[in-house]
Amino acid sequence: MIDNGIKPVYVFDGKPPQMKSSELEKRQERRAEAQKNLEKAEEEGVAEDVNKFSRRLVKVTKQHNDDCKELLRLMGVPYVEAPCEAEAQCAALVKAGKVYATATEDMDGLTFGSTVLLRHMTFSEARKMPIKEFHLNRVLEELGLNQEEFIDLCILLGCDYCESIKGIGPKKAFEYIKNHKSIEKIIEKIDTKKYKLPEDWLYKEARELFKQPEVSDSESVELKWTDPDEEGLIKFLCGDKGFSEDRVKNGVKKLMKGRHGSTQGRLDSFFTVIPKSNSNSVKRKSEENGTAKKKGKATRGKGSSKRGK
Repeated sequence: MIDNGIKPVYVFDGKPPQMKSSELEKRQERRAEAQKNLEKAEEEGVAEDVNKFSRRLVKVTKQHNDDCKELLRLMGVPYVEAPCEAEAQCAALVKAGKVYATATEDMDGLTFGSTVLLRHMTFSEARKMPIKEFHLNRVLEELGLNQEEFIDLCILLGCDYCESIKGIGPKKAFEYIKNHKSIEKIIEKIDTKKYKLPEDWLYKEARELFKQPEVSDSESVELKWTDPDEEGLIKFLCGDKGFSEDRVKNGVKKLMKGRHGSTQGRLDSFFTVIPKSNSNSVKRKSEENGTAKKKGKATRGKGSSKRGK
């Protein structure tokens, strides 16, 4: 990214909101199930399954995150520690004009109100995945929804903060929101014999969390890109982590060239622009996904059960 004149900002998760506890419990259950499957695969000697279930048990620790932050500091790349959800903080930085876009694989960046969202930005070139750029205003326009209706649609499609109505898929959820505009109106009209509402459904609280998330004041967030600390990087990566000194020195040269050898580039110089989909396919894709530098590019750095980026 720096080679192409992009100035990234990394955002790390803070504490998860209380409403996310049930989702975290589900993830823990999936880990426990993966552990059982791993033990079974090891007993049976099935190497492919051992590899598959081992990957599901990889967990990002606080030390991993601290190492990432130290590496970014030594590289001269700014990072932000969000008080709560990283996507929410990224969206706040975008809305404040501090950065251009949120780069994340989680579509709820749009639900939190990020005006531009990029997917596959951090994928390796070897995967040959095109970077997808979503503009919230165009998504809303082509869906024919406002932001509040879009948030309710995302809740119906499933989010981390509350259950959804079983039996209502993307097509039916979109149809209900288009016709009734809000979850309250849908509840009034829904056939409760056919569709059972979740017990103690916290959709109002989830909606409020998307509208008013806990974030740091963007105006107080200072984003400063500096030259890399070559001596510090060699000590950290070679002395502590066992990397090749020549490789680290070459990396420092590239960072310096990226910082001083070019002006800020356009994002489309970093990837190939492909023709946009027609409105129907965009609409369909949005339904399927459930949503859901100086300007820099906010990149969420995940802790807990997901890989840091």
